Amino acid sequence: MDHGKVADAVIRLLYPYRKNVLTITTDNGFEFRSHRKIKEALKATVYFADSYSSWQKGGIENMNKLIRQYIPKGTDFRELCDEFIRSVQLKLNRRPREKLNFSTPKDEFFRLLL
Repeated sequence: MDHGKVADAVIRLLYPYRKNVLTITTDNGFEFRSHRKIKEALKATVYFADSYSSWQKGGIENMNKLIRQYIPKGTDFRELCDEFIRSVQLKLNRRPREKLNFSTPKDEFFRLLL
């Protein structure tokens, strides 16, 4: 995986919300080798979780668990059509969460921006 392309994608996706992005926590994968580029573009602090410490990035680990309900581990994402990935994204972003007082991630995201 090209770490430069990953950095560019992270910047492109988060740049419109940069005022709300204060920190980013990643794992120690090669794909985040360009973390300084992300940090500078978004003016955010980038943290790295310790190896084998999934609790340090609990939000993404929980999301991965939810994604696995639709896409099994080991699936090659290049074999999935964009329409299917979007449908999973919509389902998960519209699913009420107990942690959000049974609001949805989508509603909370836009509430934060307004």
